[in-house]
Amino acid sequence: MFTRPNISYAVNKVCQFMHAPTKSHWVAIKLILRYLKATSFFGLYRTHASSLSLHGVINVDWVESIDDRKSIGGYIVFLGTTLIL
Repeated sequence: MFTRPNISYAVNKVCQFMHAPTKSHWVAIKLILRYLKATSFFGLYRTHASSLSLHGVINVDWVESIDDRKSIGGYIVFLGTTLIL
């Protein structure tokens, strides 16, 4: 999931219902797999940065999820122009 953070939330939600999946869950799984197949050539690329400046961004959503009322957060950190995982 570290290399594909854009789908981690969707995969987590589908996995919560893996013991009793419904038709809508199977549809969601198929959509995730189709998305992965279509974007298999995407990736995170590292470049040589002339500066060693460190930049970070964080985003937190408190209790917005209607399903379980859990908070959702995420962050991203760059060293120069290179993404650090």
